Amino acid sequence: MTSFAAPQIKIPVNAPAPYGALPTPRQIAWHEVETYAFLHFTVNTFTDKEWGYGDESPAIFNPTNFDADKIVADLKAAGFKGVNLTAKHHDGFCLWPSKYTEHSVKNSPWKNGKGDVVREISDACRKAGLKFGVYLSPWDRNSAVYGTPEYITYYRNQMRELLTNYGPLFMVWLDGANGGDGFYGGKRETRRIDASTYYDWPNTIKIVRELQPEASIFSDAGPEVRWVGNERGIAPATSWHTLKLEGMYAGKAGADKFLPAGHRDGESWVPAEADVSIRPGWFYHAHEDDKVKTPAQLVDLYYNSVGHGAGLHLNMPPDRRGLINEIDAANAKEFHRIIAETFQNNLAAHAKITASSTRRGDFKPWAILDDKLETFWAAEDGATKPELTIELKTPARFDVIQLGEFISLGQRLETFGVDIWKNDAWQEIANGTSVGYKKLVRLSAPVEAAKLRLRLSAPVCPTLSTFGLYLQPEIKRDAQTLQN
Repeated sequence: MTSFAAPQIKIPVNAPAPYGALPTPRQIAWHEVETYAFLHFTVNTFTDKEWGYGDESPAIFNPTNFDADKIVADLKAAGFKGVNLTAKHHDGFCLWPSKYTEHSVKNSPWKNGKGDVVREISDACRKAGLKFGVYLSPWDRNSAVYGTPEYITYYRNQMRELLTNYGPLFMVWLDGANGGDGFYGGKRETRRIDASTYYDWPNTIKIVRELQPEASIFSDAGPEVRWVGNERGIAPATSWHTLKLEGMYAGKAGADKFLPAGHRDGESWVPAEADVSIRPGWFYHAHEDDKVKTPAQLVDLYYNSVGHGAGLHLNMPPDRRGLINEIDAANAKEFHRIIAETFQNNLAAHAKITASSTRRGDFKPWAILDDKLETFWAAEDGATKPELTIELKTPARFDVIQLGEFISLGQRLETFGVDIWKNDAWQEIANGTSVGYKKLVRLSAPVEAAKLRLRLSAPVCPTLSTFGLYLQPEIKRDAQTLQN
């Protein structure tokens, strides 16, 4: 099976010693995706529900104009680099013809029972150059054996179908929705499980690792990408890529109290994903057409997710036609235009950079401007509070500052500060914590400067791979939606 090529970062001679938990190559590949789409599409789309009960007839799943290529084209136009498809939600209805259940597209009128949504979306993603992943809900309100040991075999059989029949995956997405009332094969009862033990996640994870070695696994507890603790798409300004995994499991009560920020001293690299829907609900509802998030709102979410080191997982639910609604597509496309226009021109690209400390070897200060993941500046051992001075060729007006560490050596920086030289003195314009893969600081108003100072503080000598200054275009905020 062809797999996604995870970056193999070569560490230069005389590089600083690694610090703390480190990312795997597949996690670095996940970081670089930054924004990816979620597709919630099932019987709920046709019942107008958010959570199906499990007794829905497969006959109601019948999109009138399903077009996977058009869905993916709209997502690509919105700048997404990957797509996660809800292959099965809590209602248990499968968007592929699973041989382990009758509750699937094979018993729907759509394409006379010969359709396969997973196949068509995965193929469309590959044609368009987007990465593809799947969400297989652990909870199943349709299955008669949910809550028994037999269900774990059933779940793993379905997982194997998805992991072996649809090409390489960049993510396998899991969640903590674990038990409650449901149809359960006609029993119509409430079933509770012990989420800490019932699913036996370590052995399911072994299956994923064996069949999809490049796929990052998401859940409350990772093990490779964690939930940010809310469904608003917002990561806190202080958000560490590291987490203490001992005793963690998907659905653990109270985990949302520490998942947003992570643990500075966490022994595992488990960065946050900020998931959110472009609409109030996760599935398409016509009555929400006037409540679609505007481009300006999506831009705000970007800075509060990707800008805080998290991935942005934005839900774009297909409607009953089997298409992305025109409002959603237009707003997401405009959001991408704004972000692309903002970051197309690094105003510091040709600056002169000097550092108070630079270690011997290929770690020169100007490496932070070359836009290459594998090159970086590093301070000498013992220089835990170095400063870099950035001198621009001409004064520049900017309102966004970007920083990024060389994360292959760990998340080292504790704090940073940015000053501009004005009226013969340094004036602070920004400060923050937990830089990691990416930190974006959006100023309340543009400033103009020709010389800046970057102050860094870490428990060990810091590294820096990227630095940039940018000016946002004017963003329209008075309209609820923008359409082509």
